[in-house]
Amino acid sequence: MSGTNVVRVTHTIAESPKGFDDAVQVGFARAASTLRGITGLRIVEQRVSVKDNKINTYRVKLEVIFILD
Repeated sequence: MSGTNVVRVTHTIAESPKGFDDAVQVGFARAASTLRGITGLRIVEQRVSVKDNKINTYRVKLEVIFILD
């Protein structure tokens, strides 16, 4: 099966008080620390949590795509 890959998708939720971009970076860094062969991310959802009428944290739901060994 030369040249054929099988990929897997796992879902991750990450958050940051700084913004959506930082939340994506946090999620990617955590996934990269435990998964090999990451080929891409898909941002499925963006949300914010609110506290005292202010945005408290930015949250992203990610699909992490990686090649199986």
